[in-house]
Amino acid sequence: MFGFPASAQEQFQPLFQSNIAGVTLDGRAIFKVSGAENLTAQERAEMISTKLQQAAISTEPIEVKVKPINEQPTLWLNNSYLLTVTQEDTQKQNLPEDQAQIWRSEIQEAVKEARKERSLDFFKKTTFKSILVLFLGGLVHWGLGWFWHHSLHRFFQLFIKSTPESSPSGNKPQNLELFLSLTLAGTRLGLWTAIILYLTNQFPFTRLLSYRLTGTLISTLTSKLITINKASYSIPDLLILVSLVWGLIVFAKVITDLLQSRVLNATRISRGAQEVVAVIFRYGFISLGTIVLLQVWGLDLSSLTILASALGIGIGFGFQDIAKNFGSGLVLLFERPIQVGDFVEVGDYMGTVERIGARSTVIKTLDQVSIIVPNSRFLESELINWHHDNPISGLRLSVGVAYKSSVEIVKDLLLSAAKANSEVLSLPSPQVLFKGFGDNSLNFELRVWISKPSRQFIIKSDLYFQIESLFRQYKIEIPFPQRDVNIRGSVPLELSPELQALIRQIAENKTNGYPQKLEGFGGQNSNP
Repeated sequence: MFGFPASAQEQFQPLFQSNIAGVTLDGRAIFKVSGAENLTAQERAEMISTKLQQAAISTEPIEVKVKPINEQPTLWLNNSYLLTVTQEDTQKQNLPEDQAQIWRSEIQEAVKEARKERSLDFFKKTTFKSILVLFLGGLVHWGLGWFWHHSLHRFFQLFIKSTPESSPSGNKPQNLELFLSLTLAGTRLGLWTAIILYLTNQFPFTRLLSYRLTGTLISTLTSKLITINKASYSIPDLLILVSLVWGLIVFAKVITDLLQSRVLNATRISRGAQEVVAVIFRYGFISLGTIVLLQVWGLDLSSLTILASALGIGIGFGFQDIAKNFGSGLVLLFERPIQVGDFVEVGDYMGTVERIGARSTVIKTLDQVSIIVPNSRFLESELINWHHDNPISGLRLSVGVAYKSSVEIVKDLLLSAAKANSEVLSLPSPQVLFKGFGDNSLNFELRVWISKPSRQFIIKSDLYFQIESLFRQYKIEIPFPQRDVNIRGSVPLELSPELQALIRQIAENKTNGYPQKLEGFGGQNSNP
């Protein structure tokens, strides 16, 4: 059912069939028995295995005999009853007498082998062999690392360089290093797993421990964990379902990407419309595929009615924000106030819409930083979409010149700066407005239109550079704030006697060329 190897199924047969259990010695399966005499197959196999284990430890000579009792063959180990061979124990249409003779030979060989593995000579040879295997495993471990970091790394680098990709080149080395690290770690893990399994099978005690641990693990995994609609499911069943659903999601993404790149791009529809079709297809494919997988897996969807009701209540109370964002995502996809590729401004964020998901939307700012915004925010607050219906947008540049400047020359220079910029549209044509008389300047406003709103700041900067260059060339002054100061009182000003003495002292110090202490100021040095 779960695809275990044949040897593993034979060794752990009691875990798959309750009416047959395996008799083992030092973790090695010898033969299988069925239930008999009010004993289950597992209980009967454990009793026989215990007696064989005691015989392997004993130093008495091995003697296995077949004796008929009540017209049934029985096996005796050193004059101690071992088991009775029944018709249910026979294999390949054998008679119980023939099956008893076969088992007698197998028991003798198994016990002799177990005693041999407990000898000092066997322990020395096996220990030397194990050390040699560990040494070779270390060499292979090092060799794999050298091969991965040198030969394989160079091969993939040459392959990537020869393959044109649209993704940024900076991501290639990182992805390559991650791929090589994961594959190397997986290969080394498989290597040492195989070495550990091999070494544990060399010694009888470790083999027995490994058998018991493996049997317990498999028994735990194959035991039924949950029951839905009279059907029980174990951990491997749930893992298989999760793996299938995950594979469905990955497959849906691959199919959606192919649809968008091969089919939708050929239709030449807008990027936003392509994204809408791709999202609807992807989620619809996942939903239908999940229903089919659940049916094939054996789950009756009618049994999920109560679960769906509970999930609905949970969404209503605990997941209301998620549900709100999900509903907002559907509105954004169908109403399309924003589309992928639009340059938008929401709150403090301004950037290009990269992806509209079920719960959130990704905006990439002018600094190439991805901002994840909940979908509900686009519907609850004001949104500026520079691409909505028409990507043509207007820019306003405020300019102030000195009062002595010629307004006609200023107008011509501003229009010349606008026409010199290749990103400024000729239709609608640029305009110059005389905004009025300011406190220190004549105020103008240059209005231009562009078709790339995401470059508005760069275009503004270029225009200001060009305007400053033209103003400097034609000696047009850009004024700065000025103030007139009016002094009220008699002229010349009357100074107090203390201030006159201080000014006189400062003048004398300056004439003499060295600092002196000023009286009346705490004895501090003055260094005019």
